[in-house]
Amino acid sequence: MKKLLATLALGLGLVFASGVTMAEDAPAKPAVAAATAEAPAAAPAVAEAAPAPVPNKGDTAWMTVSTVLVILMTIPGLALFYGGLVRSKNMLSVLMQVFVVTAMIYVLWTLYGYTIAFTPSNPFFGSLDKLFLKGITPDSVAATFSKGVVIPELTFIAFQATFAAITCALIVGSFAERMKFSAVLLFCALWFTFSYLPVAHMVWYWDGPDAIADAATLETVTAAAGWLWAKGALDFAGGTVVHINAAVAGLIGAYMVGKRIGYGKESMAPHSLTLTMVGAALLWVGWFGFNAGSNLEANGVAALAFMNTLVATAMATLAWMAGEALSKGKASMLGAASGAVAGLVAITPACGFVGPMGAIVIGLVAGLLCLWGVNGLKRMLGADDTLDVFGVHGVGGIVGALLTGVFAAPSLGGTGIYDYVANAVSPDYSIGGQVWIQLQAVLTTIVWSAVVSLIAYKLVDIVIGLRVSEEEEREGLDISSHGETAYHR
Repeated sequence: MKKLLATLALGLGLVFASGVTMAEDAPAKPAVAAATAEAPAAAPAVAEAAPAPVPNKGDTAWMTVSTVLVILMTIPGLALFYGGLVRSKNMLSVLMQVFVVTAMIYVLWTLYGYTIAFTPSNPFFGSLDKLFLKGITPDSVAATFSKGVVIPELTFIAFQATFAAITCALIVGSFAERMKFSAVLLFCALWFTFSYLPVAHMVWYWDGPDAIADAATLETVTAAAGWLWAKGALDFAGGTVVHINAAVAGLIGAYMVGKRIGYGKESMAPHSLTLTMVGAALLWVGWFGFNAGSNLEANGVAALAFMNTLVATAMATLAWMAGEALSKGKASMLGAASGAVAGLVAITPACGFVGPMGAIVIGLVAGLLCLWGVNGLKRMLGADDTLDVFGVHGVGGIVGALLTGVFAAPSLGGTGIYDYVANAVSPDYSIGGQVWIQLQAVLTTIVWSAVVSLIAYKLVDIVIGLRVSEEEEREGLDISSHGETAYHR
C-alpha cells in the first residue's frame, strides 16, 4: 500500500512539474509566431482569401418590406390619389393608366431596364451584360453603402423596378382626361427607355464601396460611375431621377396634348376628395419604404431617412394649409393632401443626408413654394397640367435637390459626405460648392427629360395620335376608352 501511495505521489509530481514547464513555455509561442510572420522567406505563410460577403437576413427582410411599400405607393396609392382628383367620368381611365403602366414598366425593367441603369459602360448608359437578367441567380449579390455589406441582387432589382414604375405613372397626371390609352403606354415605354434609364444611371450608378481602398481605386470607381454621381451630386431616393424627371415630361405632355375641352370655362373639380385623401395617406405610408429603403440597409441612416420623411411631410402639410388659409380664408382637404405630397417629394433627395431640423425647414419651404407652384406658376406657364404634376413634383423636386446641398452640411446637422478612402465623414464640406453641384444635376435632368419627351410625344403623335376625339372626351374616357364605368349611376 505504501509502495502504491509512493508511486501515485511520484506520478502526480511528474504531471505537475510537466504542467508547470508547459505553462512557462507557452508565452514563447506567440513570439515564435511573430518571428515567423516577420520572416516569410523562412516559413512562408499561406494567405487565406477573405470570405465573400453574405447578405444579412435583417437587411434582406427590410428591403423586401420596402419594395412592397413602394408598390403600395403606386397601386393603390397614386392611383386613388389621382383618381379622386379627376371627374367621375374619367376615374376608371386614370386607375387603368396607373395600373397598366406600372405592370408594363415592371416587365421592361426586367428585360432590359436594369442592365442599362445599373451596369458599367459609360457615364450615361449601362451595358447589355445583364440583358434579360442574364447570369443573375439567387446567390448573386448587390452592393450597399457600407463596405462588406450586401443584399441579394434580385431584391435590389425588384426594389429599383418599383421606382421606375412609379416615375412613369406620375407623368399620366399631367395629361389625364384626354390622352389615348395606347398613346399613354407607347409614350411611357419610350420615355422610360431614353429618359428614366439614363438619368438613373447618371445619378445612381457606381461600383460600390468595396471597390474603393485608396485614392487610386477611388479614381477608377469615379471614372466608371454615372456622370452626375462622379460630379458628387446627392440624391438619396430620387429627387432628380424620379420627381424632376417625371414632372418635366408631364409639363411637356400638357403642352403637346393641349388643354381639356372647357378648361377655364367649365367646372372640373375633383369628384372624390375622400379617395384623394386615402391615396395621399397610402403615399405617405409607402414613402417610408421609398426613402428609408433607399439606404439598402436596416441601420441608423435608414432610421434617419424614416424620421425625416415623417417630419418633413408633416411640416409641409401645415405650411400649405397655413398659406392657403392666409390667401383664401380657408384650409382645405385638397390642400392638406397636396401639402403632404409636396413634403414627401422635397425630402426625397435629402432624407438620408440631412438632420430632422433640416427636414422640417425643407418641408416648410416646399409646402409654401409648391402652393405657389399650383397657382401662380401654373398661370404663368399657361399649361393645363391636370393634376399639377409639375407644380408639386417639379417645384418640390427642385427645392429638395437644392436644399439637400445646404442642409447636408455637418454644421447644420447633416451627415456630410462619406470618404471611402479614409472610411470616415470628410472634414471638408462647402455648402456653396455642393449647391452648385446639385444645380447641375437639376438642370441636366430638366434638359434631358425635356428633349426626350418632345421627341417621344411627337413620335407617338405621328404613329397613333396623342388625343382622343372631342366626342370621346366629352363622353368620358371610362366609357369611350374602356367600355366600363367606375360608378353605376
